[in-house]
Amino acid sequence: MPQPDTDQRWRRTPPPALSHTQKDWLMRPGALTSALRQVGKLELRVLTEKVRSLPREDSRLVGLPAGQPVWVREIAMRLDGVDCIVARSLTPLRASHGVWQGIRRLRTRPLADMLYHDVSIQRSDFEVARLARRSALLQTVRHNLSVPAARPLLARRSVFWRNGQALLVSEAFLPAFWENVQ
Repeated sequence: MPQPDTDQRWRRTPPPALSHTQKDWLMRPGALTSALRQVGKLELRVLTEKVRSLPREDSRLVGLPAGQPVWVREIAMRLDGVDCIVARSLTPLRASHGVWQGIRRLRTRPLADMLYHDVSIQRSDFEVARLARRSALLQTVRHNLSVPAARPLLARRSVFWRNGQALLVSEAFLPAFWENVQ
């Protein structure tokens, strides 16, 4: 059994100290990209797409031991020209050649294009957290964007299931996002 994540605490409800706006965005159902388009002009930029080892923090959710090969797609979402969200999607490597093969062909299209048009896909409840320093998602943010290190990032994650295969989607909300929606 995988060890619990000791860096951050993912929970099913947002911490009570968060604002109403933060709670609303962290728990907002449906496609995040659709909601973002109502706020401003949305652009997606692919940061990376490649095979990686499954991080321990994500292993429980996809039902595989840490270290297994997974296909990872990381993108930055811009609203009105400002990076606001970084998303990380991963699925077992075998599933990326099978039921989730569409993830390999998205390019700059949103993942929602393949998730919300198939009634066989089911989504888990959200989990939310403040990202810890060693989080894979936070490392992606730090490696690709200029975000002040002292600012904790709020994130959410959920798992989409198709034919018993998991696709984990994690989204980190950057400080600029909260400045745009306040």
